[in-house]
Parts: sequence; C-alpha cells; structure tokens
Amino acid sequence: MARAGLTTERLVQAGAELADEVGFDEVTVSALARRFDVKVASLYSHLKNSQDLKTRIALLALEELADRAADALAGRAGKDALTAFADVYRDYAREHPGRYTAARLRLDPETAAASAGVRHARMMRAILRGYDLTEPDQTHAVRLLGSVFHGYVSLEASGGFSHSAPGSQESWEWTLDALDALLRARPSS
Repeated sequence: MARAGLTTERLVQAGAELADEVGFDEVTVSALARRFDVKVASLYSHLKNSQDLKTRIALLALEELADRAADALAGRAGKDALTAFADVYRDYAREHPGRYTAARLRLDPETAAASAGVRHARMMRAILRGYDLTEPDQTHAVRLLGSVFHGYVSLEASGGFSHSAPGSQESWEWTLDALDALLRARPSS
C-alpha cells in the first residue's frame, strides 16, 4: 500500500525541486525516497523507475516553460516576441537549472509528440511568421534560435561570461538584436 500523501504529482514536483538543488543527473528514485524518508519500494506504486521519474520531470519542465512562454508572448510580435521568448528560457534556466536540463531530455517519439514540446515549436513558428520566412528557412531559423538560446544559457550557467566585460546582459541583448537583424534581412526562398 502506498504511503499516505504520496502521489505521482507530488513525487514529480519533489523530483523537480531536487533536480534544481542537486542537478538533474543526480535525481533517482532512491534520492527521492530519502527526501520523503520512505523505502524505495513505496515509490514504485507511483513511478516505474528513475527513468520514468526523469521523463515526468522533463514533461513538467516543458509544460512550465510553455506556459511561461505563452504568457510572455501574448500581444507581442517581431523583435518583442523574439526577445520575450528568449528571456523566458534564460530566466527559467537561471531559476530552475535542474528542470531546464530536464527539458532537454530526449523523449521517445510518442511521448515527445504528446508533450508541451509541440507547443514550444508552434510558438517559435508563430514568432517567425512575423519575419516572413517560408520553408525551409523557417525550420532553419527554429534550429538556429534554439541553438543560440541553449548555447548562451549553457555557457552563462557554467560561468563562461562572468570574468570579462561587457557584462552578460549586454551581450545577451546584442545577441538578440543580431538575431532580429538576421531574420529581418533574410530574403524569402
């Protein structure tokens, strides 16, 4: 019988918090059991294994990111939308480093298709419609933006920009300005 008060949702939320504290790679069912001071076996009525826990944390993170991005994009277009979207990712990575890492977890195709990752892609493509890009340029742009956002956030998180001027925020704004200019100048195929 499951311990009173333990639910899959509560365990996933606690797993996400643990990921932010100790790193996503350190999240296991055993670590979660220690957090709740229960035996590992008592969690298996809610979770299959550590990979199931990690997948659920990834899905939670994707949902949280999609909700934040949707709120930030409301009523925005062009560079304002691009900047709002990028800032959501950067801010989320700073606030929730473990969850941000979880959101990068490779999901099986069926799980990915049912995840909030689909919402992310739709929002990114909606932003790019403001730049009048057609296929295949729109797909190239999605990949470019994702690579730049993730790369910048990863380098910043590892301290890559902390020892030189100009400051990281100034470089972030410069990067977003450059991306906007590139997307506006790109001729339609």
